[in-house]
Amino acid sequence: MERLLHYTWRHKLLPLGKLTTTDGRMVEVIDPGLYNNSDAGPDFFNAKVKVNGILWVGNVEIHIKASDWYRHHHDTDSAYDSVILHVVQQADMEVKTSQGKTLTTLELPVAEELKQDYEGLIHSDKYPPCYKIIPKLPSLKVHSWLSSLQVERLQQKTSAIVERVQKTKGSWEAAYFVTLSRNFGFSINGDAFETWATMMPMNALSHHRDNLFQIESIFIGMASLLDKVDPKYSQEFAYLQKKFGLSPMDATLWRYLRTRPQNFPHVRIMQLAQMYHEQRTSLSQLLNCKNSKEISTLYNIKGAKLDLLIINTVVPTVFAYGRYHANEEYEDRAFDLLEAIKVEDNNIVRMWQECGLDARSAGDSQALIQLKKEYCDKKNCLRCRFGYEFLSGEYRNAFFSEENP
Repeated sequence: MERLLHYTWRHKLLPLGKLTTTDGRMVEVIDPGLYNNSDAGPDFFNAKVKVNGILWVGNVEIHIKASDWYRHHHDTDSAYDSVILHVVQQADMEVKTSQGKTLTTLELPVAEELKQDYEGLIHSDKYPPCYKIIPKLPSLKVHSWLSSLQVERLQQKTSAIVERVQKTKGSWEAAYFVTLSRNFGFSINGDAFETWATMMPMNALSHHRDNLFQIESIFIGMASLLDKVDPKYSQEFAYLQKKFGLSPMDATLWRYLRTRPQNFPHVRIMQLAQMYHEQRTSLSQLLNCKNSKEISTLYNIKGAKLDLLIINTVVPTVFAYGRYHANEEYEDRAFDLLEAIKVEDNNIVRMWQECGLDARSAGDSQALIQLKKEYCDKKNCLRCRFGYEFLSGEYRNAFFSEENP
């Protein structure tokens, strides 16, 4: 319920009438402040409030009970000494900062109607719970939110790629190979492919790139899948393993259940070996591709598989590289690639289509995946713009009249 109190303060859903502190001083909220998305520090920065007509500027901390201040150990944390106002639902005690200063406290009730609406979202047996208002929302609001979600999803993927760059000692080339490999394994073997690619001896591989047989031997041997291929690879890998001191991965990480033969790990690894041998896994080659046609030529793949690789490998890599190097050309190219690909066909997209929300491109479908995973699944309705529209009251009457005819 603390999140709902945050929401009430953030959107100034204040009760009618006068606001007063627990010691009787008048309070006027000028600006609730900037919401702090991190776990560290006060909940709102740079808030502006008037107390008895005097303007105060500083931070605001919010709790259900005032005593939560001590339960969270804010009384010993100097980061909370800048708090000018303690907003609580229940002022059960007086609290002090680490400097011994008594905090000014405002007891803020949450409107009963807002509580009911929020409970309706959280406990609805329908999915998504706000489904009835979707067709009623203006197109501009819907696509503005989808655009934000698309960027949010790309930023998440960017963080994952930058982490791979750091793990590979700053090598964007190696990080791209890991990202490409992960997506060659699809969701069922993605983790295993990433583990395998991270263990690959890239320096050793570069010396044997012109020999496909040796590349295949290292690739399949490092995956511990020699029993799945011609015995000739075992002998070659034994030689290369001793030469370079290689340690293969754990074979039990691979999954074959519910996997089509053309997607078996050893089959996909052999395809990667061919691409590596032909220098089609080169980051510089990828960055030179301006559109999906050129990417199709580079990967030598077409159809749905190409679209998935562009969505999950090319777009995040190009965007991450552009963002990291402050190159807007690459960032724009990433968005253009997404917009040029047709909408993905999956359960999440179909679910939103049934709610009346039609995606127009892969950019929209990626946004809808982000919406479900980061907002609906986590019950983050208070951070969702659809949730905001639902709770704003404009659409609630239509929703509840249809729920309870």
